[in-house]
Amino acid sequence: MTAPAPSAARPRTPADSGSWPVLLCWIAVALDGFDLVVLGAVIPTISREGALGFTDASLTTASTVGLVGVGLGAVAIGPLTDRFGRRRALMSSIALFSVLTIAIAVAPDVTTFVVLRFLAGLGLGACLPTALAYMSEHARPGTNGTAVTRTMTGYHVGAVLTALLALWLVDALGWESMFVVGGVLGLLTLPLMWAKLPESQSYLDARDAESTTGSGAVVRRSGEVVRGRYLRISVGLWVASFMGLVLVYGLNTWLPKIMGEAGYSIEAGTGLLLVLNVGAVIGLLVAGRVSDSRGNKPTVLAWFALAAVFLAALSIKLESSLAVYVGVLLTGIFVFSAQVLVYAFVGQLYPVAVRGTALGLAAGVGRVGAIVGPFLGGALVTAGIAYPWGFYAFAVAAVLAVGALVLVPARGPEALDGAR
Repeated sequence: MTAPAPSAARPRTPADSGSWPVLLCWIAVALDGFDLVVLGAVIPTISREGALGFTDASLTTASTVGLVGVGLGAVAIGPLTDRFGRRRALMSSIALFSVLTIAIAVAPDVTTFVVLRFLAGLGLGACLPTALAYMSEHARPGTNGTAVTRTMTGYHVGAVLTALLALWLVDALGWESMFVVGGVLGLLTLPLMWAKLPESQSYLDARDAESTTGSGAVVRRSGEVVRGRYLRISVGLWVASFMGLVLVYGLNTWLPKIMGEAGYSIEAGTGLLLVLNVGAVIGLLVAGRVSDSRGNKPTVLAWFALAAVFLAALSIKLESSLAVYVGVLLTGIFVFSAQVLVYAFVGQLYPVAVRGTALGLAAGVGRVGAIVGPFLGGALVTAGIAYPWGFYAFAVAAVLAVGALVLVPARGPEALDGAR
């Protein structure tokens, strides 16, 4: 069979440079934001009603198992998206997540609910690294950081909109309606993706280049992420991703409680959580531009370092409410975007042929941090030392991320080879 013509000669369609890919990948990431808060939004109702026979212990299990599924899905999708393409992988993962999320609404018992949450998590976990790989490749040269951080604003906007929707929908139509809405929104996205989302041109170029070495070349190269010259890079990025999600999920789960132990009211604690996430969106919009102009490595190092400083500063009891809100806003600006800059760094360091695998592994290892963060905060709350030691512990996590990233080179091995 004649090898396909190099894709460099293939003309780019208008969709390749249009806004549809940006919007559709943003929506895919927003589905992740939906999943961040949907269970927390319905847990009070499920617990109060004893729906399906749930107890507090089994609700905790459902939450944890869902996160495990998300982590495994992120790891598993990497080699698949490198082998079969970004477009097909993203659509398949959204379809899986959507159908299984709707099925959760009609689960007959606790076991079925938990199993469906795990399986839906597999699909959802695959969305984020695939969407980010696509956006990293879709971005114009020199705008990788902006493309990734802008896409990740969908995560926080999706979380906020889902929380607001739950305030009305759960009382009006029951907790099941939240899962139906999330699944239906995912399904409605698929026809648009089919019509408006082209395959990544960078992926097509890499696939055509690999075609001369055999059909298994991409699969073999995927293993380079965890060996040879890339091993040190991968480990450093995994540690940073893990620590970043320790911060994101730990703070989102326990900030109101920690501030309550510091003497602030429940209302103030909830308001501070909202301010934290407003800061996250601001930080994402700023961080990408700084990264593109100053370089990814110095920016992500500075962002984690500043996150550590502001987290430690929150341990200081302030009399001025305005100062507290400003401190939490600044913490949100640096904590959340620091984590996303890790993903942008991954997109810069690895070649296209293994970029999906690299992003999937970074996201998957990070999801372990998403489990550890709330557990760490809960342990400190149980011990009665969440304030101020919770902020110190989270600051240490940010410092550990800095230490790991210091060991990661500013450019990947292939870029260095090309410069010689």
